[in-house]
Amino acid sequence: MDEQNKINIYRIWEQNFQVYGARKIWRQMNWQGQCIARCTVGRLMRDLEIAGVRHGKRLRTTMPDQSRPCPQDLVLRQFAASRPDQLWGADFTYVSTWQGWLYVAFVIDAYAKRIVGWRVSSQMTTDLIMDALGMRITTH
Repeated sequence: MDEQNKINIYRIWEQNFQVYGARKIWRQMNWQGQCIARCTVGRLMRDLEIAGVRHGKRLRTTMPDQSRPCPQDLVLRQFAASRPDQLWGADFTYVSTWQGWLYVAFVIDAYAKRIVGWRVSSQMTTDLIMDALGMRITTH
């Protein structure tokens, strides 16, 4: 039985440009009505010395400046507040859209646990964060 499964595994692997791994081959075989365990597919692939394509490391988008000191932790990692507007946190993220990347900065009230200020921009600048903070200050 293993020899027939090896033939089927190798055929599926070849038909899919030698990129399928054990999970996708297992799904394909079960979809075709060949009942086989995923661990068996993995074992037989190792016996055949074939493997799926593995993706490379993720691109590192933030490069810390080693010459500058780390900012102080003014709240000592204690993000609990006893009243509104006692402690704010700020963060930003980026979002893919049909027209390119957009950057979103937001200010969060630690007590209310909600966004109290935000800004969106097509460029990631310090002004983006400062504008989000300014939005909270002007609406406060």
